[in-house]
Amino acid sequence: MADYVQMTDEEIDEALKSLPEWEYRDGWIRRLYKTPGWPHTLMLANTIAYLADAAWHHPDLALGYAQVIVKLQSHRVSGITPLDIALAKRIDKVALWKPEEGSPFDGFPKTWVH
Repeated sequence: MADYVQMTDEEIDEALKSLPEWEYRDGWIRRLYKTPGWPHTLMLANTIAYLADAAWHHPDLALGYAQVIVKLQSHRVSGITPLDIALAKRIDKVALWKPEEGSPFDGFPKTWVH
């Protein structure tokens, strides 16, 4: 069964130390991702949607030409739970992945999300 225990403000602050670009505000954890443009914004939004669906979650997303704002909260408890933190970590891991030096994947850095 999923862990829908609401975290305290102190627990959230501690958890966000491992997610430096995320912030806790107004009952949500949130992050702004910058993209190189609209096609990458849509690809990132779809990637986040795929990850969220696999986690039985539904984040709020705000899309702009070259940005995606992600807001996470467990609606079941109207607060932040360990599931939100785990999903934030997974989103960061996938969205920010870059090929390593010497990798056969040599994507152009302009296309990377940050």
